[in-house]
Amino acid sequence: MPTIVAFETITELYLNLTKKYKNSDKTAFAFKPSPSSVYKKITWDMVKDDVTSLAAYLLSQGIEKGDRVAILSENRYEWAVTDLAIQMTGAINVSLYSTLPSNQCEFILQDSGAKIFFVSSGIQLKKALEIFDSCPDLKRIIAYDEPKVQKYLSNDYVKLFDTVCAAGLKAETLYADEFKRRVNQTKPQDVTTLVYTSGTTGKPKGAMLTHRNIVSNVKAIHEVIAIDENDRCLSFLPLCHTFERTAGYYAALAGGVEIYYAESVDTVAKNMTEAKPTIIVSVPRLFEKMYNLINKNVQEGSALQQAIFNWALNIGEKYWQGKRGFIGIQKAIADTLVFNKLKERTGGKVRFFVSGGAALPSEIGTFFMSAGLSILEGYGLTETSPVITCNRPGEEVMGTVGKVLNGVTVGIRSLQDSSIIAQVSGEDYPTGISTEEGEILNRGPNTMKGYWKNEEATNEMIDAEGWLHTGDVGRFVNGRLKITDRIKHMIVNAGGKNIYPGPIEDLFKTSPWIDQIVVVGEKKSFMGALIVPDFEALKKYAKQNHIDYESSTELISSDSVRNLYSREIRSFSKDLASHEKIRDFRLIDHEFSVETGELTPTMKVKRRVIEEKYGGLIAEMFEDE
Repeated sequence: MPTIVAFETITELYLNLTKKYKNSDKTAFAFKPSPSSVYKKITWDMVKDDVTSLAAYLLSQGIEKGDRVAILSENRYEWAVTDLAIQMTGAINVSLYSTLPSNQCEFILQDSGAKIFFVSSGIQLKKALEIFDSCPDLKRIIAYDEPKVQKYLSNDYVKLFDTVCAAGLKAETLYADEFKRRVNQTKPQDVTTLVYTSGTTGKPKGAMLTHRNIVSNVKAIHEVIAIDENDRCLSFLPLCHTFERTAGYYAALAGGVEIYYAESVDTVAKNMTEAKPTIIVSVPRLFEKMYNLINKNVQEGSALQQAIFNWALNIGEKYWQGKRGFIGIQKAIADTLVFNKLKERTGGKVRFFVSGGAALPSEIGTFFMSAGLSILEGYGLTETSPVITCNRPGEEVMGTVGKVLNGVTVGIRSLQDSSIIAQVSGEDYPTGISTEEGEILNRGPNTMKGYWKNEEATNEMIDAEGWLHTGDVGRFVNGRLKITDRIKHMIVNAGGKNIYPGPIEDLFKTSPWIDQIVVVGEKKSFMGALIVPDFEALKKYAKQNHIDYESSTELISSDSVRNLYSREIRSFSKDLASHEKIRDFRLIDHEFSVETGELTPTMKVKRRVIEEKYGGLIAEMFEDE
């Protein structure tokens, strides 16, 4: 489906949207001013007023084409205004994860040479103040919220967002001609953003994404997924990540979609029922939690309720796979008895979910598809703007990440001799594609310009023939790409067998007793696992079985709990090859999180961090080897 307006740059996208919706009541964005309030809608005329004022202020501060302007904020309306104002000036958006500690913020600001730093809350402002003096290029800090600690505003270089917008409003006429000049200067090949990798290892690197990179990805998405003015998107994944930036922001705007901001990641369940979105972009973690919650509720129901639920799932799966006739009648009954209640929890209007950022366990995807909640899983990297492949509506195949986007070419490089063993471009799917496994390569207009001030890292990522090496292992299955795991995650056991932990972990994530799991066993004779229990389910089990405990640490030390997980591990391991089976495990008394440094901001496990942090527990598992 074509985009709602024509554009070749993000700047043109914004300007043409403001022209199309001028003097209309079309909602562009919506947010909740307070937890108890209803959503406040922002029209495109209001957006234009705010963006123009802020852009005028940036020009008044001497921001030139190509200068870097940084944002440290959760998803909110002000983030979009800041980004669009940056585009209007021809500057480069440098976005930071709100969960980053001050020392990592300092590195990114120093590396990018950002001149102005936008921050959201008092917590983020405090980080900015701590590092201001060590960032020589930084001239100004602008806070979206007025801080509770008033001394934070005592420095001349700190301003409030509303204050600078008011100043910009007064200066708009002075910069009218300059706006036109900057817009005309902006070209598709210009860098629009620096996106710093979340850094599972080493220092973050700033991927330079051009207007062409992102625009080509947005248009390719629209060619295969129908998105229009009747849609509404709930935004909660970090906008500083390319997945949300491209799929949940620019692609949404290009279709005239209304963007509603969740109050936080923790309020998504509540905000879904309030915003009633038609599209939700998420990482697999949300679906895993929803799946486990539903399963727990079913298991706590009566035998009759469990039987009805399982019957409905069976009917739903048959219907999804194309069986009709009497199945269609049964599906209507299943919807009434089971699935409509589930859909109401998502707001009742979801057309489809989009999943990316990590692998979605096939069983969980099948569960949602059977329930009538479509999940379109895709695949990509920050460095590919980000989408490389995606499943199309009505063509979903769980366990794959779909077909290659138009304009993009994917190659599979042999892990043995480095030759290209398969190559697919866009919708061209020749017969006889090799299904051999290898490293996934990308080539096309979505490939980043390179890493900011890091030619060595750029050359390691992009070879002389223009292939971007993803570091992921995969193969083609019936024209669709199937991801195995990261090359660097591969475990070589004591017998020399190569084992990818990702698929094993995906299997165990479907257990109602397991929240998170990390498989270990490098150079060992068997596989072990670090397991974070689903503590909500475990505490109910403890109550039902009269297990006394004072803390989570004491709870997981119980022999009864240990035996419960031993049985679960043995049950799931039956489906694994002998060298993949989990032979021992250790329970962890807290959830892996971004705050504790065990997850990246996009919820990917930092394996090295976890292996170092829990090295003692891992050693225990293998001490009798």
